[in-house]
Amino acid sequence: MAFKSFRTGLLFRVTLLTLSIFITLYLVLNGNKYFTVIVISSLIIFQIYDIFRYVENTNRKLSRFLDSVRFSDFSSTFTSDNQLGTSFKELNRSFNKVIEAFRKARSEKEEHFQYLQTLVKHVNVGLLSFDEDGRVGLMNTKAQQFLRLDKIKNIDQLASKNLRLHTVLKEIHPGDKTLVRESNTMHLAIHATEIRLRGKSFKLISIQNIQSELQQKELESWQNLTSVLRHEIMNSITPISSLTATMNEILKEDLTERNGHYEISDDTLGDLEEGLYTIENRSKGLINFVTAYRDYTNVPTPQFKKLKLGEVLDHSATLMNQEMKKVNVEFICETEYPKTELKADEELIEMVLINLLKNAKEAVSERKDGKVVLKGGLDEERKIYIKVSDNGSGIIPEAIDKIFMPFYTTKKTGSGIGLSLSKQIMQMHNGNLYVESEPDKGTTFTMHF
Repeated sequence: MAFKSFRTGLLFRVTLLTLSIFITLYLVLNGNKYFTVIVISSLIIFQIYDIFRYVENTNRKLSRFLDSVRFSDFSSTFTSDNQLGTSFKELNRSFNKVIEAFRKARSEKEEHFQYLQTLVKHVNVGLLSFDEDGRVGLMNTKAQQFLRLDKIKNIDQLASKNLRLHTVLKEIHPGDKTLVRESNTMHLAIHATEIRLRGKSFKLISIQNIQSELQQKELESWQNLTSVLRHEIMNSITPISSLTATMNEILKEDLTERNGHYEISDDTLGDLEEGLYTIENRSKGLINFVTAYRDYTNVPTPQFKKLKLGEVLDHSATLMNQEMKKVNVEFICETEYPKTELKADEELIEMVLINLLKNAKEAVSERKDGKVVLKGGLDEERKIYIKVSDNGSGIIPEAIDKIFMPFYTTKKTGSGIGLSLSKQIMQMHNGNLYVESEPDKGTTFTMHF
């Protein structure tokens, strides 16, 4: 039976139940037969059941709504009992609005997911993710090309195809970068990061072929190096060639023969001695230049071991402390994290630090308030850095981009390989060497690990 409102239906049922109870009591008190009492009592039980079923209709509706949300079944609608009153109609309208909002959100989420899938699939960078057990969650088309295999379920399946690359992907730590040469046409730059989804950790790997970029940089490096080599060699060869020609002319003009012997004037002899001395010096300079080039191209392979940051700084500071005092330079060595460990070649890192500290000392040696600061610490990403700062005259902007170029120097004396060699050593440690300088205020070199 349909009623105009839920309240009316409920009131009718409660009233009918109350009347049935009173009638049953009346019949029992007046000694009526048990059969009549049993019939009415059965009717009362049925009415109680009907009231519960009627009232629980709202609970069933709510349960059906929650199940729709739980199982993402947003095809359901709630309109069947609108005739039960305004309260039911408003409740159904609210349910339908929420269902529609969920349906719209899921549709937008699906569209966004499809967009990201298409983007990841066609991006020109290989993307690969796997969990702690090696189960692969993501692998786009570019990653399949770089790894030379189809989609895999576990990263360990790569071991049979390319054990070296498999080892690199498994052992690379989040935040680290590494280079892997796969062939003459493929030089892979691999970067790792860590993400957490649903309480699980995933390692996300990006893979990019940087062969063309390396070739371009290599070409630029060779052009720069050739330019420097040509400049240095010509600076030595030109005066040697010129002096040799001049000395030859002198001998032809001033050398005289008398009684089977050759004679030469004292002035001519002095000119020849001066020329030979100049040739000797330029030859030594050229030999020193070649030696410096040999040193630059023969850096030993780093022997990595765990070092404490504080000990590395203290040892370098001890070596340079006396030299700083000789030129009245205030020298400060400090770190907030002395026990922080870094993996490095102790001798090579010490070589870099001494070179940077010597440069800083020379930059402030003519100042009365010269100051050099050696500082180690951790940056915002918890990466280790070592800084060497001075309050010298700084580096002119025109030289900033060239100071790491081999054999480039702004000093009157020096081979010009100190900074380029230092940068090369830092790159061999998977780090880098940066410079910040402001004329008349000072310079800071940062070793970043």
